[in-house]
Amino acid sequence: MSDAAFWSHQERAQGVVQEVKVLKNWLEPYDRLSGRVQSALELHALLELEADAEMEAELAREAAAIHEEVGAFELRSLLQGKDDFRDAQVEISAGAGGTEAQDWAQMLMRLYTRWAERKGFAVDIIDLSEGEEAGIKGAVLEIRGQYAYGFLRPEAGVHRLVRISPFDSQARRHTSFASIFVYPVVNEEINIEIRDEDLRIDVYRASGAGGQHVNKTSSAVRITHLPSGVVVASQQERSQFKNKATAMKMLKNRLYQIESDKQLAAKAALDATKADVSFGSQIRSYVFQPYTMVNDHRTELKLTDVHKVMDGAIDPFIEAYLKQTGAPSAVGGAS
Repeated sequence: MSDAAFWSHQERAQGVVQEVKVLKNWLEPYDRLSGRVQSALELHALLELEADAEMEAELAREAAAIHEEVGAFELRSLLQGKDDFRDAQVEISAGAGGTEAQDWAQMLMRLYTRWAERKGFAVDIIDLSEGEEAGIKGAVLEIRGQYAYGFLRPEAGVHRLVRISPFDSQARRHTSFASIFVYPVVNEEINIEIRDEDLRIDVYRASGAGGQHVNKTSSAVRITHLPSGVVVASQQERSQFKNKATAMKMLKNRLYQIESDKQLAAKAALDATKADVSFGSQIRSYVFQPYTMVNDHRTELKLTDVHKVMDGAIDPFIEAYLKQTGAPSAVGGAS
């Protein structure tokens, strides 16, 4: 068997294994839910034969729990995109506006970190560029958990903040913007060819808080993919080797997403119900003054408890978007 045939066989085998994993992740919750429903029906049949207050209370509690689980399963049924099962990388970038926008970007980083913690997902800061006075210029988070990408892909777009600026001595109201991009983490089972001659690799000193924490060696790595213009960077590790490996992984995710977007471009152009989530779109506004309101401009869902939302409670927005757009078709992968 030739090397090319061997690797082709390996890729097909890995694809089958991944598809089995995805199907198992669907079947196990369904079987568990079916078992609970069957048990509840049996309990109901017993109560029809003989009334029992304690059993009635137990059935009521179980019915409420089943209703909640059915809702969660229904929402998950919308996560059928070919990459929805994957982990996610969330790239946060401050818009124009200096310190105010950079503080907003840091608030969003905390929001997505808290959301992931609520879900029991793991979060790693892959890259972080701190602002001069406060906040961050940008960051990349890797969020690991079942269907992390599927849940987070509705968050891609521009997020708008309206508040009385804590950085304005005259206490004026400011509007700030930050953009969110979400990429699937493709790991190693996807074969993406990256040629050495297509890369420009720069090393530099990682930024930090100062003092003993300043990195005195050029451990940070920035990689530019010349054909596409994609630029990625990593500076969180002390080792240049580890930062290069992390940056290459990020580049692979970006190039995979570009290729995936090309495949879906024709369908997206014809799908009149799908909201635009490009960089220039404003998908959601977070208003702190003169009233409190978070308004998703795609679904028109409005929540008044902005502080709860900023603490990571964004599931209602994700659910509303997924229900509005429906389950995407799986293209070129497991569904």
